[in-house]
Amino acid sequence: MQFFDTHAHIGLIYDNPIEQYRVIQQAKAAGVTRILSINNSLYDFKKEYTILKPQKNIFHAVGVSPAEVTTPGADWVKTLEDSLKLPNVVALGETGLDYDKEYGTKKTQIELFIAQLELAKKHQVPVVIHNRKAGNDIFDILKGRMPDKGAVFHCYSEDAEYAKRCLAANMNVYFSFAGNLTYRNARNLHETVLNLPLDRILLETESPFMIPADKREKKRTMPAYLLSTAKFLAEILDLDLEKLAAQLWTNSCKFFNLPEA
Repeated sequence: MQFFDTHAHIGLIYDNPIEQYRVIQQAKAAGVTRILSINNSLYDFKKEYTILKPQKNIFHAVGVSPAEVTTPGADWVKTLEDSLKLPNVVALGETGLDYDKEYGTKKTQIELFIAQLELAKKHQVPVVIHNRKAGNDIFDILKGRMPDKGAVFHCYSEDAEYAKRCLAANMNVYFSFAGNLTYRNARNLHETVLNLPLDRILLETESPFMIPADKREKKRTMPAYLLSTAKFLAEILDLDLEKLAAQLWTNSCKFFNLPEA
Protein backbone atom coordinates (compact mmCIF):
# COMPACT_ATOMS: atom_id res chain seq x y z
CA MET A 1 0.00 0.00 0.00
CA GLN A 2 1.46 3.35 -1.06
CA PHE A 3 0.27 6.94 -1.00
CA PHE A 4 0.99 10.20 -2.83
CA ASP A 5 0.83 13.40 -0.78
CA THR A 6 -0.30 15.75 -3.54
CA HIS A 7 0.32 19.00 -1.67
CA ALA A 8 2.94 19.64 1.02
CA HIS A 9 4.85 22.80 1.90
CA ILE A 10 8.00 20.96 2.94
CA GLY A 11 9.93 24.19 3.37
CA LEU A 12 7.39 25.47 5.88
CA ILE A 13 7.59 22.32 8.01
CA TYR A 14 11.30 22.84 8.58
CA ASP A 15 13.77 25.23 6.99
CA ASN A 16 16.74 22.97 7.72
CA PRO A 17 17.60 20.54 4.86
CA ILE A 18 18.53 17.77 7.32
CA GLU A 19 15.14 18.05 9.05
CA GLN A 20 13.41 18.07 5.66
CA TYR A 21 15.21 14.84 4.76
CA ARG A 22 13.95 13.28 7.99
CA VAL A 23 10.40 14.35 7.14
CA ILE A 24 10.69 12.61 3.77
CA GLN A 25 12.10 9.44 5.33
CA GLN A 26 9.32 9.37 7.94
CA ALA A 27 6.80 9.71 5.14
CA LYS A 28 8.33 6.77 3.27
CA ALA A 29 8.14 4.66 6.43
CA ALA A 30 4.43 5.47 6.64
CA GLY A 31 3.84 4.43 3.02
CA VAL A 32 3.83 7.96 1.57
CA THR A 33 6.30 7.26 -1.21
CA ARG A 34 5.68 10.33 -3.37
CA ILE A 35 5.18 13.96 -2.37
CA LEU A 36 4.37 17.07 -4.38
CA SER A 37 6.40 19.97 -2.99
CA ILE A 38 4.52 23.24 -3.25
CA ASN A 39 5.51 26.88 -2.69
CA ASN A 40 3.76 30.24 -2.78
CA SER A 41 6.45 32.20 -4.61
CA LEU A 42 9.08 31.71 -7.27
CA TYR A 43 11.80 32.63 -4.78
CA ASP A 44 10.68 29.91 -2.37
CA PHE A 45 10.43 27.43 -5.24
CA LYS A 46 14.04 28.04 -6.30
CA LYS A 47 15.26 27.53 -2.76
CA GLU A 48 13.28 24.36 -2.10
CA TYR A 49 13.91 22.85 -5.53
CA THR A 50 17.65 23.16 -4.97
CA ILE A 51 17.40 21.46 -1.57
CA LEU A 52 15.04 18.68 -2.65
CA LYS A 53 16.39 17.99 -6.15
CA PRO A 54 18.34 14.87 -5.05
CA GLN A 55 15.11 13.28 -3.73
CA LYS A 56 13.76 11.26 -6.65
CA ASN A 57 10.38 10.65 -4.99
CA ILE A 58 9.74 14.39 -4.57
CA PHE A 59 7.92 16.16 -7.39
CA HIS A 60 7.33 19.87 -7.71
CA ALA A 61 4.79 22.49 -8.64
CA VAL A 62 5.84 26.03 -9.41
CA GLY A 63 3.68 29.12 -9.57
CA VAL A 64 2.73 32.45 -8.05
CA SER A 65 0.01 32.34 -5.41
CA PRO A 66 -2.54 35.13 -4.87
CA ALA A 67 -0.58 36.12 -1.77
CA GLU A 68 2.28 37.18 -4.06
CA VAL A 69 0.16 39.16 -6.51
CA THR A 70 1.90 42.46 -5.70
CA THR A 71 5.42 40.95 -5.70
CA PRO A 72 5.65 38.20 -8.34
CA GLY A 73 9.08 39.39 -9.50
CA ALA A 74 10.19 41.71 -12.30
CA ASP A 75 10.53 38.91 -14.88
CA TRP A 76 8.22 36.37 -13.30
CA VAL A 77 6.81 34.96 -16.55
CA LYS A 78 10.24 33.95 -17.88
CA THR A 79 11.28 32.63 -14.47
CA LEU A 80 8.12 30.54 -14.25
CA GLU A 81 8.47 29.20 -17.78
CA ASP A 82 12.11 28.26 -17.20
CA SER A 83 11.16 26.53 -13.94
CA LEU A 84 8.43 24.48 -15.63
CA LYS A 85 11.12 22.88 -17.82
CA LEU A 86 13.12 21.53 -14.87
CA PRO A 87 13.20 17.79 -14.06
CA ASN A 88 10.43 16.55 -11.76
CA VAL A 89 8.38 19.75 -12.12
CA VAL A 90 4.96 18.33 -12.92
CA ALA A 91 2.42 21.10 -12.30
CA LEU A 92 1.85 24.84 -12.16
CA GLY A 93 0.72 26.13 -8.80
CA GLU A 94 -0.44 26.97 -6.51
CA THR A 95 -2.38 29.72 -8.22
CA GLY A 96 -5.94 30.93 -7.97
CA LEU A 97 -7.95 33.51 -6.07
CA ASP A 98 -8.11 34.44 -2.42
CA TYR A 99 -10.87 36.85 -1.40
CA ASP A 100 -10.40 36.09 2.29
CA LYS A 101 -7.28 38.25 2.49
CA GLU A 102 -6.57 41.64 0.96
CA TYR A 103 -3.97 40.54 -1.56
CA GLY A 104 -3.84 43.32 -4.14
CA THR A 105 -7.26 43.71 -5.75
CA LYS A 106 -9.69 41.21 -7.24
CA LYS A 107 -8.74 42.55 -10.66
CA THR A 108 -5.00 41.99 -10.18
CA GLN A 109 -5.58 38.53 -8.68
CA ILE A 110 -7.75 37.53 -11.64
CA GLU A 111 -5.19 38.82 -14.14
CA LEU A 112 -2.40 36.84 -12.43
CA PHE A 113 -4.55 33.71 -12.33
CA ILE A 114 -5.53 33.91 -16.00
CA ALA A 115 -1.94 34.54 -17.08
CA GLN A 116 -0.83 31.37 -15.29
CA LEU A 117 -3.66 29.30 -16.74
CA GLU A 118 -2.44 30.34 -20.18
CA LEU A 119 1.12 29.33 -19.27
CA ALA A 120 -0.14 25.95 -18.05
CA LYS A 121 -1.85 25.41 -21.38
CA LYS A 122 1.27 26.49 -23.29
CA HIS A 123 3.52 24.12 -21.34
CA GLN A 124 0.97 21.28 -21.08
CA VAL A 125 0.95 20.90 -17.31
CA PRO A 126 -1.95 20.63 -14.84
CA VAL A 127 -2.78 23.42 -12.41
CA VAL A 128 -3.07 23.39 -8.61
CA ILE A 129 -5.91 25.73 -7.65
CA HIS A 130 -6.00 27.84 -4.48
CA ASN A 131 -9.56 28.95 -3.68
CA ARG A 132 -10.69 30.99 -0.72
CA LYS A 133 -14.16 32.48 -0.92
CA ALA A 134 -13.73 32.90 -4.68
CA GLY A 135 -15.49 29.81 -6.02
CA ASN A 136 -17.85 31.54 -8.43
CA ASP A 137 -15.14 33.60 -10.12
CA ILE A 138 -12.84 30.58 -10.36
CA PHE A 139 -15.62 28.51 -11.90
CA ASP A 140 -16.39 31.18 -14.49
CA ILE A 141 -12.72 31.57 -15.39
CA LEU A 142 -12.04 27.83 -15.64
CA LYS A 143 -15.09 27.29 -17.84
CA GLY A 144 -13.40 29.14 -20.67
CA ARG A 145 -9.73 28.71 -19.81
CA MET A 146 -9.25 25.20 -18.45
CA PRO A 147 -5.73 23.98 -19.32
CA ASP A 148 -5.61 20.83 -21.43
CA LYS A 149 -4.08 18.83 -18.57
CA GLY A 150 -6.77 19.88 -16.11
CA ALA A 151 -6.78 21.30 -12.62
CA VAL A 152 -7.16 20.22 -9.01
CA PHE A 153 -8.97 22.14 -6.30
CA HIS A 154 -6.42 21.71 -3.54
CA CYS A 155 -7.65 21.56 0.09
CA TYR A 156 -11.20 21.58 -1.24
CA SER A 157 -13.44 23.99 0.66
CA GLU A 158 -16.63 24.33 -1.35
CA ASP A 159 -19.73 22.12 -1.00
CA ALA A 160 -21.02 19.10 -2.90
CA GLU A 161 -23.17 21.21 -5.22
CA TYR A 162 -20.15 23.19 -6.39
CA ALA A 163 -18.29 19.98 -7.22
CA LYS A 164 -21.34 18.66 -9.08
CA ARG A 165 -21.53 21.92 -11.04
CA CYS A 166 -17.89 21.58 -12.11
CA LEU A 167 -18.40 17.99 -13.25
CA ALA A 168 -21.67 18.85 -15.01
CA ALA A 169 -19.77 21.49 -16.99
CA ASN A 170 -17.42 18.70 -18.17
CA MET A 171 -14.45 20.31 -16.49
CA ASN A 172 -11.30 18.21 -16.28
CA VAL A 173 -11.00 18.75 -12.54
CA TYR A 174 -9.96 16.76 -9.50
CA PHE A 175 -10.76 17.45 -5.86
CA SER A 176 -8.08 17.13 -3.19
CA PHE A 177 -8.84 16.77 0.52
CA ALA A 178 -6.59 17.50 3.48
CA GLY A 179 -6.65 16.71 7.19
CA ASN A 180 -9.69 18.92 7.80
CA LEU A 181 -11.74 16.21 6.09
CA THR A 182 -11.41 14.29 9.38
CA TYR A 183 -13.09 17.02 11.46
CA ARG A 184 -16.56 16.19 12.74
CA ASN A 185 -17.97 19.57 11.75
CA ALA A 186 -16.66 19.37 8.16
CA ARG A 187 -20.04 18.17 6.90
CA ASN A 188 -19.68 19.98 3.57
CA LEU A 189 -16.54 17.95 2.86
CA HIS A 190 -18.09 14.68 4.01
CA GLU A 191 -21.07 15.24 1.74
CA THR A 192 -18.78 16.16 -1.13
CA VAL A 193 -16.67 12.99 -1.03
CA LEU A 194 -19.84 10.91 -0.82
CA ASN A 195 -21.03 12.50 -4.07
CA LEU A 196 -17.81 12.46 -6.07
CA PRO A 197 -16.67 9.85 -8.58
CA LEU A 198 -13.85 7.96 -6.88
CA ASP A 199 -11.54 8.58 -9.80
CA ARG A 200 -11.62 12.35 -9.21
CA ILE A 201 -10.41 12.31 -5.59
CA LEU A 202 -6.88 13.11 -4.41
CA LEU A 203 -5.46 13.40 -0.90
CA GLU A 204 -2.95 15.86 0.49
CA THR A 205 -1.61 16.94 3.86
CA GLU A 206 -1.24 20.67 3.16
CA SER A 207 1.72 20.31 5.54
CA PRO A 208 2.38 21.96 7.93
CA PHE A 209 -1.29 23.00 8.16
CA MET A 210 -4.60 21.11 8.50
CA ILE A 211 -3.63 18.64 11.21
CA PRO A 212 -5.86 15.52 11.10
CA ALA A 213 -8.21 15.05 14.07
CA ASP A 214 -6.23 12.14 15.51
CA LYS A 215 -2.98 14.16 15.44
CA ARG A 216 -4.20 17.36 17.03
CA GLU A 217 -1.65 17.15 19.83
CA LYS A 218 1.06 17.72 17.19
CA LYS A 219 2.43 21.17 16.37
CA ARG A 220 2.40 20.72 12.60
CA THR A 221 1.21 18.33 9.94
CA MET A 222 3.69 15.99 8.25
CA PRO A 223 3.36 14.06 4.97
CA ALA A 224 3.46 10.88 7.09
CA TYR A 225 0.06 11.86 8.52
CA LEU A 226 -1.64 11.34 5.15
CA LEU A 227 -2.58 7.86 6.30
CA SER A 228 -4.89 9.36 8.94
CA THR A 229 -6.92 11.14 6.26
CA ALA A 230 -6.90 8.05 4.02
CA LYS A 231 -8.27 5.88 6.82
CA PHE A 232 -11.04 8.39 7.52
CA LEU A 233 -11.93 8.58 3.84
CA ALA A 234 -12.08 4.78 3.62
CA GLU A 235 -14.44 4.69 6.60
CA ILE A 236 -16.77 7.38 5.32
CA LEU A 237 -16.92 5.76 1.87
CA ASP A 238 -17.18 2.27 3.37
CA LEU A 239 -14.28 1.04 1.28
CA ASP A 240 -11.38 -1.28 1.93
CA LEU A 241 -8.32 0.86 2.69
CA GLU A 242 -6.03 -1.04 0.33
CA LYS A 243 -8.47 -0.71 -2.57
CA LEU A 244 -8.92 2.99 -1.84
CA ALA A 245 -5.15 3.47 -1.65
CA ALA A 246 -4.70 1.83 -5.05
CA GLN A 247 -7.35 4.10 -6.61
CA LEU A 248 -5.89 7.24 -5.03
CA TRP A 249 -2.44 6.27 -6.31
CA THR A 250 -3.78 5.81 -9.82
CA ASN A 251 -5.64 9.15 -9.66
CA SER A 252 -2.58 11.04 -8.45
CA CYS A 253 -0.22 9.57 -11.01
CA LYS A 254 -2.71 10.20 -13.82
CA PHE A 255 -3.26 13.81 -12.83
CA PHE A 256 0.45 14.59 -12.64
CA ASN A 257 1.22 12.50 -15.75
CA LEU A 258 3.55 10.14 -13.91
CA PRO A 259 4.03 6.38 -14.26
CA GLU A 260 2.41 4.34 -11.49
CA ALA A 261 5.54 2.23 -10.99
